[in-house]
Amino acid sequence: MFLLAARLRNRSLAAMSNRLLLVDGHAYAYRAFHAIRSLNAPDGSPTNAIFGFIKMLQKMLVTLKPTHLLVTWDGGLAAERLAALPEYKANRPETPEALVSQFPQLEKWLDAAGHSQLVKDGTEADDWIGTYTRRAEAAGWKVVIASSDKDFLQLVNEQVGLLNPIDKSDKIWTAADVTAKTGVEPAQIVDWLALVGDAADNIPGVPSVGPKTAAELLKRFKTIEVLYGRLAEIKSEHQRAALLGAADAARRNQLMVRLNCALPDGPELDALVSRAPDKTALRGMYQRWNFRSLLAELGDELVAPPVPQQGSLW
Repeated sequence: MFLLAARLRNRSLAAMSNRLLLVDGHAYAYRAFHAIRSLNAPDGSPTNAIFGFIKMLQKMLVTLKPTHLLVTWDGGLAAERLAALPEYKANRPETPEALVSQFPQLEKWLDAAGHSQLVKDGTEADDWIGTYTRRAEAAGWKVVIASSDKDFLQLVNEQVGLLNPIDKSDKIWTAADVTAKTGVEPAQIVDWLALVGDAADNIPGVPSVGPKTAAELLKRFKTIEVLYGRLAEIKSEHQRAALLGAADAARRNQLMVRLNCALPDGPELDALVSRAPDKTALRGMYQRWNFRSLLAELGDELVAPPVPQQGSLW
């Protein structure tokens, strides 16, 4: 009995030491592409997104020292969201061809560097991140999500933090940071976004209800369901009419912004440990792209699998 208890305790302690970094691949590739305006290989092909993405990922590995890593890519828009709102993300411009051409190279680099990645047709990267966040939580792991997408605020809790590349402090956002930024708790983010809408995803909110008003309503009523059950308590006739007129839209928006955290399939959590890099393949890529600084780093810890050390931000 004592040995069983000791094994269970050791297993629990091992799980708590696991730290999963989930990276929103397309978001970081876009950010790198626009941050470095012009960079080309000797053959003239663009490499700005590749170089910027590699440097940003290296920085995260060194700073966070995760034990496990997964980069997720968009495989298309979720059918259920398109069915609910055909205009979903229709406002987004076409991806520049100079960036499109770099995605396959980024995927090859991740394979050569020994890092796990995941893409599936018809599945959004956000839902993979939500799914692996919940899987890691259930296993007792800690998680950091690397993305500027505010949809991920709904996942933040004691085990889950958010690394927002727009935040120059490089801190890991906690639930307190989410509340300080939005005025609501992470568990209310879905309802908050349902009321406010999301212009980036072409999701219209309730007319005349901005972030501050939405936060005040949720502070008072807690949820959209309670709010619509007590509309008569809203003193402003204009606000009450706006909420009533957008009732269906608000409930639809809950579906739009709530992440699907129960996708099937995908690799097991333990398989997300970074493998030893293929230095021969990396060397060939860096030579082809003329990445001289990265060539000089080969063999350095920056391209090796991350090793847990003291001093991590976790």
